[in-house]
Amino acid sequence: MDIIGIDLDGTLLNAKNQISAKNIEAIQAAQAQGVEVVIATGRATFDVRHLFRKFDIKTWVIGANGATIHRPDGSLFTSTPINKEDVETTLSWLEKEGFYYEAIDDHSIFTPQNGREILQIELDRIRSANPEANLAELKKAVEKQFSQTGFLQIDSYKTIMESGRDIYNILAFSFHHEKLKKGWLTFESYPALTLVSSADHNFEIEHRQASKGKALEHLASHLDLSLSRTAVIGDSLNDLSMISAAGYSAAMGNAKKEVKDACLFQSKTNDEDGVAHAIYHFLSL
Repeated sequence: MDIIGIDLDGTLLNAKNQISAKNIEAIQAAQAQGVEVVIATGRATFDVRHLFRKFDIKTWVIGANGATIHRPDGSLFTSTPINKEDVETTLSWLEKEGFYYEAIDDHSIFTPQNGREILQIELDRIRSANPEANLAELKKAVEKQFSQTGFLQIDSYKTIMESGRDIYNILAFSFHHEKLKKGWLTFESYPALTLVSSADHNFEIEHRQASKGKALEHLASHLDLSLSRTAVIGDSLNDLSMISAAGYSAAMGNAKKEVKDACLFQSKTNDEDGVAHAIYHFLSL
């Protein structure tokens, strides 16, 4: 392999939001063989660096679902921010509709001051509608969302607009299917935006020219490496663009059916060191 691209949530990270020792060892083994390992995620790059802070590993990072690419030393290589007018339109609509959201720039994750309250109200409504509902998995999803690094709470999206900062990714999160569906239908026709989903309870918005697949193609060209000798590992729908771009692909055992159908190899789950299993498979080819 020339390149191995690895998704983060549901892939490299296990259910405890940790990177296992076996996965780290496999990444180091790939790097020792001269493979360019790339982390490709919807998260901000500074959050990825925080997750890797304990390990002696530096990689290229495709962040914000392909809207940013950062070098192994942490510096920005290239970026594709959302147009300012689209940022304002999107965030004003999300606030009006009562969504919990996250807007990522190169330094912070902007989120509503009342973000936890919004999600707690949704959980309470689910409990009221169905007193027998098991909310453990939903609460786990909330904990995972707030496990990220770099939150900056704001009273209004207008604070973001006044800052003038470039926004690369906007994530909308809700436990209500109809609410998510309304958001998806609202923004899917916007010509300058791309919509993807990285989990059951969200949709994410980037610039039309931003995707993990396009970023991977750009990086491979820059490094003069072959996409036909590139392997990727993922689990969610936002991984499909890089799966279609790469010559080799592995779906995690916990991956969405669409991802499993698109991949050439099925690995173990993210709680069974599935990334390590896939890396060693690719290194043996």
